[in-house]
Amino acid sequence: MSDFFHISIDEIYCGGAQVSLHIEHDKHANHRNVTHGGVLTALADSVLGVTGASVGEAVVTASFAMDFISNVSMDGTVRMISNIKHHGRSTMVIIGEMYDNKNRLLATMMASMVNVDKIEGIPSKW
Repeated sequence: MSDFFHISIDEIYCGGAQVSLHIEHDKHANHRNVTHGGVLTALADSVLGVTGASVGEAVVTASFAMDFISNVSMDGTVRMISNIKHHGRSTMVIIGEMYDNKNRLLATMMASMVNVDKIEGIPSKW
């Protein structure tokens, strides 16, 4: 995702992460000249694997829901902040919020993940 969309991992902490994307009109606008929802969904989805890894889990998405609240301004930066709400033996629930550079809430998401493997060297608590 980082090569295609140029998504940056800004911060990783135990049980969460922050990723961001600089929005560019020529790359990310839809036919109505607003940021395409698929671009924002890809940003939200990109935080999930990083969040799982923050507690030593390799995860895959079982289900994903996103609520769009506000349009995104062109030529700004959008960031997605995530937190684990449930970390079970075989599943994980991750929630997130998306903000623009003016700190306006743009979208929320919730995903159910399946824990498929442990990542050596990363503890579940740190």
